[in-house]
Amino acid sequence: MLIHIAGVLSAAEVAYCRALLEKSQWVDGRVTAGDQSAKAKFNLQIPQDSAEGRELADLVLQALGRNALFNSAALPLRVFPPLFNRYDAGMCFNTHVDNAIRPLPGTGFRFRTDVSSTLFLSELDEYDGGELIIQDTYGTQKIRCPAGDMVLYPASSLHSVSTVTRGSRWASFFWSQSMVRDDTQRTLLYQFDRSIIETRQSLPDDHPAVLGLTATYHNLIRRWAEL
Repeated sequence: MLIHIAGVLSAAEVAYCRALLEKSQWVDGRVTAGDQSAKAKFNLQIPQDSAEGRELADLVLQALGRNALFNSAALPLRVFPPLFNRYDAGMCFNTHVDNAIRPLPGTGFRFRTDVSSTLFLSELDEYDGGELIIQDTYGTQKIRCPAGDMVLYPASSLHSVSTVTRGSRWASFFWSQSMVRDDTQRTLLYQFDRSIIETRQSLPDDHPAVLGLTATYHNLIRRWAEL
């Protein structure tokens, strides 16, 4: 399932992120790549343990917490602390798949990556190229989104970032461990939830149809969720 979520960050939040990132130290993006991905990754990112990185990660996590569409689609059990990267002219990330398990820095905890997310921080007219290219059963999708928008997709997908030919592409990226690890089941639950929301616009919440649909949705989560 691939979902575009508009307006995860407001224009003011994007501007704040950009201003803080402007003052940050940038390092080789391969510091967070696995052995195979490191050979395909050519970008920059800010250190995860930097003060700027921690502050901006908290800002993004707060925005995700209040975003109903993200929570409906990802059904997150845990969200990996967001990271921040940039692709200047000539930089790219060749085709790869995200690591299935990631260690959480500074802890002994390991994290399963079910859903990948890219939150765009550059406006479309600020750069050329830099498309997020995702390959999966639904075909190949080339994605560029306005600043503040986010795209979610299965972490199991092969994906890449095409070469930036002008300007600079800035983004936040992170992973979610979902309560429902299977993408097909998550997709069904997401579509079910959207249908319930539409039904509630026409029928009162105590209508038997609404109650029945809501009960079925929660019983499916009860059956499929892993906590």
